Amino acid sequence: MSKRPSVLVDVDGTLVDSNYFHVVAWWRAFQDIGEEVPMSRIHPMIGMGSDQLVHRLIGRESEEASDAHSRHYEPFKDEIKAFPQAAEFLRELARRGARVLLASSADEKDLERLREAIGADDAIEETVSKGEVEHSKPSPDIFEAAMKKAGLDPARTLVVGDTPWDVEAAGELDLEVVGVLTGGATRVQLEEAGAVEVYEDVAELLARLDESRLGKLIAS
Repeated sequence: MSKRPSVLVDVDGTLVDSNYFHVVAWWRAFQDIGEEVPMSRIHPMIGMGSDQLVHRLIGRESEEASDAHSRHYEPFKDEIKAFPQAAEFLRELARRGARVLLASSADEKDLERLREAIGADDAIEETVSKGEVEHSKPSPDIFEAAMKKAGLDPARTLVVGDTPWDVEAAGELDLEVVGVLTGGATRVQLEEAGAVEVYEDVAELLARLDESRLGKLIAS
């Protein structure tokens, strides 16, 4: 088991500005299957896996809805951008000696595109995507798979994420979460879910890294 400090980083809404594209894609997908689901109900569900999101919003599973979401989301992929200083944030973690892993509910193909948008592959040690686990967030499977894949020590690992679902999933493994507001969840929502700290974005977290829970873990 590695004793090096490690950081599991969510991608959508944390490193790349994609959550609201997902909201629109799901809104259109539900319309395609004859379900009227307002965007205000969809947005709080972003961050959990598509299977769980669909069931919570329409009370049943629907492969048709998931397929329609993928179709409507496709055109947005060329517009996805990383948040300011996302790459610099990952590189600084690596420079300070932390192991950096991406843990995403996206499928492997989409995660490749998101990594291109971030542009910091030199800092990323491992990735885990939806296809590698049985259950999606808020199940802890994605974080658990990343821990096992890289042999991480839970006591030396933190999570960075943007939704209460990240916090819930990490909490199942007794992992602390540093939250960012760029996914659209409020500070109160993240703190009530259990985030140990909340920042506006990864740029602010980078600027305040020395005083953050993350910086202190890496320095210890």
